[in-house]
Amino acid sequence: MLTKRIIPCLDIKNGRTVKGINFVDLRDAGDPVELAEIYANTGADELVFLDISATEERRKTLANLVLRVAEKVNIPFTVGGGISSVADVDRLLHNGADKVSINSSAVKNPDLINELAAKFGSQCIVVAIDAKQINGEWIVHLVGGKVPTELNLFDWAKEVEQRGAGEILFTSMDHDGTKDGFANKALAKLSTALNIPIIASGGAGNMQHFTDTFIEGKADAALAASVFHFKEIEIIDLKKELKRNNIPVRL
Repeated sequence: MLTKRIIPCLDIKNGRTVKGINFVDLRDAGDPVELAEIYANTGADELVFLDISATEERRKTLANLVLRVAEKVNIPFTVGGGISSVADVDRLLHNGADKVSINSSAVKNPDLINELAAKFGSQCIVVAIDAKQINGEWIVHLVGGKVPTELNLFDWAKEVEQRGAGEILFTSMDHDGTKDGFANKALAKLSTALNIPIIASGGAGNMQHFTDTFIEGKADAALAASVFHFKEIEIIDLKKELKRNNIPVRL
């Protein structure tokens, strides 16, 4: 059985790690390179870096950050934010990223998924999907959750898989930063409908939430930020707890 992955997420703004609630009210959480090294040495399976306010200038900054992180860690890491071309991906992978995450650019130009998968391989193309419930339907949002689309989460996820994405990072905007648990019903529906790994994001508040998302949500990996950044949960303790609950993890 494949082991379940624990993935700290570092949201980057102006070169610093930040964390908010429901995508707003950001506060500083430290230097991303220092945090990356700590996580790599304390049991994280992978890392995700998201430039949450990406512009052309910051993309170049992010490429430099990737280079600095690659020198410090020995676990896979994914980089996202403002990626919209083969050249963007080429630069980040060349600087040491293992995977890239695309979100708004994939919705605006779905053929980009096919193009990147053909050029670099599905294994390094993650499509991030931010969604929230509106009138009972999960609706995809863009630009850091600010702009609603007409896309249904599950329909878009299926299309993303068909176009060659190797993994989906699903963030429930309703759960983000609330620490009330992951969107397990939606996650289970995604995991059942698709054949590629699903990363759960949004809502981690305690160790039980991770157990629940692996069992009830059928997630392949769980991503969290503030509970790790502010030492509310230590990854090694979390993994021991998951092991006690018969969830396969790498210790």
